Order: sequence, then structure tokens, then C-alpha cells
Amino acid sequence: MNDLGDARLRTWTLRFMTLLAADTQDQLAWLGEREVETKDVVEEAELLCRVSEGLAERGTFEPEDLRDLRAIGRRLDELHATCRVGLWDNALVTDAAWDDIRSLAREFLLTSLGDWRQPLPITRAPTEPSRPPVHGVPRHPYPGAAPAPGPAVHSPG
Repeated sequence: MNDLGDARLRTWTLRFMTLLAADTQDQLAWLGEREVETKDVVEEAELLCRVSEGLAERGTFEPEDLRDLRAIGRRLDELHATCRVGLWDNALVTDAAWDDIRSLAREFLLTSLGDWRQPLPITRAPTEPSRPPVHGVPRHPYPGAAPAPGPAVHSPG
């Protein structure tokens, strides 16, 4: 992979591990109303742990980082199939395995960045279904956001 691709994968790995390392209450707040399946979180984390092998070979991660990511991957592999079912917000508060994963992710971030406390990944507002423009001015795709800049529209009357 090229340097830009490696840098993006490293950044995504750090962001995802930041989410896994966060306190339960912060994770739940980050989730908000999203319904994220536990299996999707596990699969994403497992993928990032596997990809990190190649990143370490190319010098994007240090050997110590790889050691921590392997530990996370092993712990994820130990999750029983029944622990992968359902929504992640429920698993966070009912399954002690997530406490172990949180601790391992914190160790990884401490080793990689010097501190496990990092800003959580920025979430994007879900887009609304396509809506027609009003008076020729496109509507902003995110609810509650500022309207797209455009000419002033005056109502007749």
C-alpha cells in the first residue's frame, strides 16, 4: 500500500481504538440514538488488528503497538458468538469482555500516543432523504444545519 493509504489506516485504527478505550458512559453518549450491532464493532476491530500486521511491516506502527493490537485481536477472538449478537450499547453495560477490551485499547493508545485519552471520532449527522430545493436554493443535507449559501429569496407579497 502507499504511504497515504497506510497513514489513513493508521489514523482510522487510532480513532477506532480511541472509541474502544473510552469510558462506558462516553461510548454510550457517542452512540446516542445509533443502533450499532456488536458484531459490526467486533468485525471492524478484528480487521484493524489484522491490517496492523502489514502496517507494522511497513513501519507505520511500532513493534510495541503491534503487540498491543494483537492482544486486542486475541481478546476479540475469545468473544463467544452469543456475545456478538445484539446492539453494542447493551453489550457495553452487560458484557465484562468490553472492560477487558477497553483496558487493552487504553494500553495501545498509551504506548502509541503517550495518553489513552483522545478525542472521540467525529460523528456525522445522518443525511435526510433527498429533498427538492426550495425556490431553487438547495437544502442543507443535515437537519438543523445552516442552509446552503445562495441568493436571497424574497417571498412575494
